[in-house]
Amino acid sequence: MIATVARTVNLHAVPRRHPPVALVIVVAALALIAGLAANRYLRPRLLNEDDDTGMAVKDLVGPLLTLTVLLLAFVLVTANGSYGKAEVSSRGEARALDQLVETAEYAPAAQRARIQADAVCYARAVRRQEWPAMAEGHGSPTPSVWSTDFRQAFRDLEGKPVFGMLVAADNKRSDEREERLTQATASIPSAILWFLLATLAITVVALGICLPRRNNRGQLITLIVITALLTTTLCIIRDVDRPFGGIISVRPTAITEAERQATRDFTTNHPASDLPCDHQGNRKAA
Repeated sequence: MIATVARTVNLHAVPRRHPPVALVIVVAALALIAGLAANRYLRPRLLNEDDDTGMAVKDLVGPLLTLTVLLLAFVLVTANGSYGKAEVSSRGEARALDQLVETAEYAPAAQRARIQADAVCYARAVRRQEWPAMAEGHGSPTPSVWSTDFRQAFRDLEGKPVFGMLVAADNKRSDEREERLTQATASIPSAILWFLLATLAITVVALGICLPRRNNRGQLITLIVITALLTTTLCIIRDVDRPFGGIISVRPTAITEAERQATRDFTTNHPASDLPCDHQGNRKAA
């Protein structure tokens, strides 16, 4: 019997409730409006000074520039972390699957056909079903159907030289898939993003109050630009933390190429055989 190590992959983990991008933009816009309104109606009651005085543009940019740099640094760390690991694991999984297909060439015809067919179906299930599911922070059970079928095919090869190579390639594929699914789940706690959103709103309102009420065109433009910059930065943080579901997302390029090569090998070696799955990677009815 094959000595297998059980791996638990959280396919249906509950995604963390990050603030939607639209909410971030709305909160920032409302904070800007509230700050300008407070500048006009609340400031005269809080500060006893002339309408032409207030925070200069350089004073307005200084502290917020520091905050912006910190946020951008946080984005870079996140990008090099979660996004980078997601891309590396996706390519590693595709390479391991391709190695599995190539190693199957040394197996007897029956097992070779089964393993290569399962590899095509596995790649289809990952690309068509699991990839869209990862955009929501969870996986799909369909690829596990074919990974289980891999191990069942290996049982018939126990004791043969190719057995160890196939098991090693499949273990590598399993590890890379587990890492990919792990990175699909948001790594930044939702509390941090909500805190950043609240900080953005408070900062914009406070700066709006500090603007002079007259002759303030330069300060007003600067405040609008800073608000847009901070809002964009927060949206980027949220996007990068979801490497499979954001605008800057990891594409299934590697697994698509692995599927193409596995399909080519299967049709070349077994032209009269049909794949046991449809184009979505679902098992066909017997």
